[in-house]
Amino acid sequence: MAEGIVKAELEKAGISDVQVDSAGTAAYHVGEPADPRAQAELRKHGIDISDERAMKLSPYHLEEYDHIFAMDRSNYSDILMLTRDDAERKKVDMFMNLSKPSKNKSVPDPYYGGDEGFRQVYQMLKESAEVLVEKIKNNEL
Repeated sequence: MAEGIVKAELEKAGISDVQVDSAGTAAYHVGEPADPRAQAELRKHGIDISDERAMKLSPYHLEEYDHIFAMDRSNYSDILMLTRDDAERKKVDMFMNLSKPSKNKSVPDPYYGGDEGFRQVYQMLKESAEVLVEKIKNNEL
């Protein structure tokens, strides 16, 4: 969901030179589309993620991307274990720290929360995505 929301916010801001990707720290669903409930929630907001497919985080991401955002504390720890040096470690942060600085707040997994869980996660992700885009526009990242 975060990838789709961030891309939509970037497009709305007229920013086209930023690459956004999402990847899990485990290979559970590699190649699979997003949960149908996530797709449905995003469609309500004009965002289509039907072409997105799950992938696993790789050393490439840590080398090539300027920022790596984790959705929860467990993934944050897993990502840090994959880093090879301080430069890569400095790229890693919690996504919700964008809108709630230094709180290290996790995005809850909406899988078991029904449709309401997906609505709540959408709102959380959108809040941080908006801050991310503002920071990009203002060259603060």
